[in-house]
Amino acid sequence: MRGYFTSNLFSRDFLGSIVVFLVALPLCMGIAIASGMPPAAGLITGIIGGIVVGFIAGSPLQVSGPAAGLAVLVFELVREHGIMALGPVVLLAGLIQVAAGLCRVGIWFRMTSPAVVAGMLSGIGILIVASQAHVMLDAKPMARGLENFTALPSALQTAFSGQGTGMAALGVGLATIAIMLGWEKLRPQKLRFVPGALLAVVAVTAFVQFQGVNVNKVDVPSNLFSAVSLPTFTSLGSLLEPSLLIAALTFAFIASAETLLSAAAVDRMHDGARTNYDRELTAQGVGNMLCGFLGALPMTGVIVRSAANVQAGSATRMAAIMHGGWILVFAMLLPWLMRMTPVACLAGILVFTGIKMVNFKQVKQFAAYGKGTALIFVVTTVAIVATDLLAGVLVGFALSLFRLALLSSRLKVNLGEHAEPDSRSLHLTGIATFLKVPSMARTLEQVPPNTRLHVVMDELQHVDQASFELLRDWSRNAKSRGCELVVDWHELERRVEGQAGVTAKAA
Repeated sequence: MRGYFTSNLFSRDFLGSIVVFLVALPLCMGIAIASGMPPAAGLITGIIGGIVVGFIAGSPLQVSGPAAGLAVLVFELVREHGIMALGPVVLLAGLIQVAAGLCRVGIWFRMTSPAVVAGMLSGIGILIVASQAHVMLDAKPMARGLENFTALPSALQTAFSGQGTGMAALGVGLATIAIMLGWEKLRPQKLRFVPGALLAVVAVTAFVQFQGVNVNKVDVPSNLFSAVSLPTFTSLGSLLEPSLLIAALTFAFIASAETLLSAAAVDRMHDGARTNYDRELTAQGVGNMLCGFLGALPMTGVIVRSAANVQAGSATRMAAIMHGGWILVFAMLLPWLMRMTPVACLAGILVFTGIKMVNFKQVKQFAAYGKGTALIFVVTTVAIVATDLLAGVLVGFALSLFRLALLSSRLKVNLGEHAEPDSRSLHLTGIATFLKVPSMARTLEQVPPNTRLHVVMDELQHVDQASFELLRDWSRNAKSRGCELVVDWHELERRVEGQAGVTAKAA
């Protein structure tokens, strides 16, 4: 430990923690507001993600906290079941993550198709933009993505008519986005560690305060712990409802997938210790159990804060731990300062973040791995926006599995000549599954009457039951057309999974 302070490790972590704190603070509050929760709920999650999860995490340089990717799920849950339902659901989701980590299934989450994950993030980005566009007008967002888009013209008309604070709030939100965009493009190299979000919040908040602009402000309690909402026996009993059980499973899966994919990305950014995925998953579960017990937002490992941590030169997990400490100190000692922040300013930060999440240039990148991969990305994105996050992700998974089945069913069926008179050859090359039954059936229909059909399967790797039954049924009915199927049934059975050693009788 003495070497940690005498070397430059502490100074690197100290600077990194400040940078991450400045990035995390506005995001913690903004994501909470986008989730339909009080800003303090996001701050508590940021504190736990830094101090607790940072201490036990399997990815030393990854930073955990409230994530925009879960804001949509939280918003829908709170709208349908109330704020009191969130704590128990997050608590159960954390318990699921801990069990998954202890059972060493963390690495399996990396099996998730990158196209589905990218589509999920793009869909979430679109939903965030749609909802936070209303918040930028000091208006209340709708429940669904399409509803937000359809209601936006009316909200804009109300704002431009001069009713309420919508026009001023829109100016605040657009100014925030403009500052962040300008800083991203024009910032000096020496000041690259200064986050654009912080610069925008400070500049816009100062302008609003000095000019007395009338817009909605962030509501942060003087005592952070007053925002704690412990679960009751009644709220815990509500977990028996199927909809809340499904919500907990959804939270656990999406939070775990986003965390571990983010950890893999962080590993590519530095040359230090690699991620222990099972330990990281367990740590996230512990963090979410604490967040659920305190009624705060769910957490994940987040790539934006993690990337800032790496780029700031942080060396160990102490940077993430200290950043949580800074949030705690700031929220406890300076809540009056946070109450000056316009809600529209935080909404502008999230709109900017959401737009960055929607990267349709990835269509071209995924197309390099096949048009099907690009299609999975697009369909997942559209399905999430058109329905909801869970349904969209399930559509993406189903499409991925269907594409995998197609790729694993590459079978060439060729009806060729044969040396014997009145005979033809049926060449089967590849893998014959139920997906190729229509193709095989069409080829068998082309066999002329009074023909002996010889099945050549030297290059046939596997045949499933559906394909096997097709050949057997054709053999039974061949006599009615004067045909005969010539095949080594014993050899064919060896290519049927689970059928080796079973002798079938050809009619």
